[in-house]
Amino acid sequence: MPNDTLLSVSNLSKRYTTGSCFRPSGRRVTDAVTDVSLNLAIGETLGIVGESGSGKSTLGRCILRLTEPTTGQIHFEGTDLVTLSARSLRAIRPRLQMVFQNTAGALNPRRRIGDLLAEPLRIHTRKSTSEMTAEIHRLLGKDGLKPDLLSRLPHQLSGGQRQRIGLARALMLSPRLIIADEAVSALDVSVQAQVINLFLDLQESERLACIFISHDLRVIRQVAHRTAVMYAGSIVETGETLSLLAEPAHPYTAALLAAVPSTDPTKPKPKHPPAPNEARADAQTSCPFHPRCPRAAAPCRTQRPPLTDRQGRAVACFFQLT
Repeated sequence: MPNDTLLSVSNLSKRYTTGSCFRPSGRRVTDAVTDVSLNLAIGETLGIVGESGSGKSTLGRCILRLTEPTTGQIHFEGTDLVTLSARSLRAIRPRLQMVFQNTAGALNPRRRIGDLLAEPLRIHTRKSTSEMTAEIHRLLGKDGLKPDLLSRLPHQLSGGQRQRIGLARALMLSPRLIIADEAVSALDVSVQAQVINLFLDLQESERLACIFISHDLRVIRQVAHRTAVMYAGSIVETGETLSLLAEPAHPYTAALLAAVPSTDPTKPKPKHPPAPNEARADAQTSCPFHPRCPRAAAPCRTQRPPLTDRQGRAVACFFQLT
């Protein structure tokens, strides 16, 4: 593992089995995440993008072991998180934090904002009340929030304020890695821009590494150094963000870009139209995207293309666009 690598995920998979154990024929197996590998450097932001149901959130939760992975390895600062006991994992928790999409659900509605911000410090540190208060006020200042919010309940805050509180709470223990799961998707455009700018400023000042999960390619373009595109639980393309969005190599990436609405009426129509919404294929024996792919051929229906690295761009496609 290179010296600047903070996180290394290898062959991570998550399989769900639903149905009754008394009726084996009625049981159903769902591969939410399939054989995902990725690396993240210190201070880097990796964007993970894809449609709803592509496995983005499940992957993020598995990395933090909020959801237990079925197979794979998760090395954080050289330690495999998968092998850790609950007690050992708790000791690492302060360095791994998550910012959730649903701020209303992530913040206890019956507790004051000051109590919610102090809770991580009470659990994981031995700081005095005055030290905790000073740390809370320091982060509120960086977050652009006023101290009078500390006495309020979550429902008394706007969506943007709640999201800033969620970010401040995640930063309270000075983490090395934050996973932001659709952290700005529920906000209007102006508030979204404010939170994104705040996030970028905090990342630079705190030297955070981040996995930013989103379905919005415009947000990913602003925040991510590199981007991984997920489809049906697998990564189908990774690369430097601006290069990937300018010249997509996988047909699914091109379809996502084609679906982004344009406000410019003079802009020409995209070369690659959005893919039709058809059923996904068996990801174990074929390319999962082939029922929707305009370039699909015989090999796509009988073989699963490997994620192949070519000059800094990794693509899982037999007939890539570039």
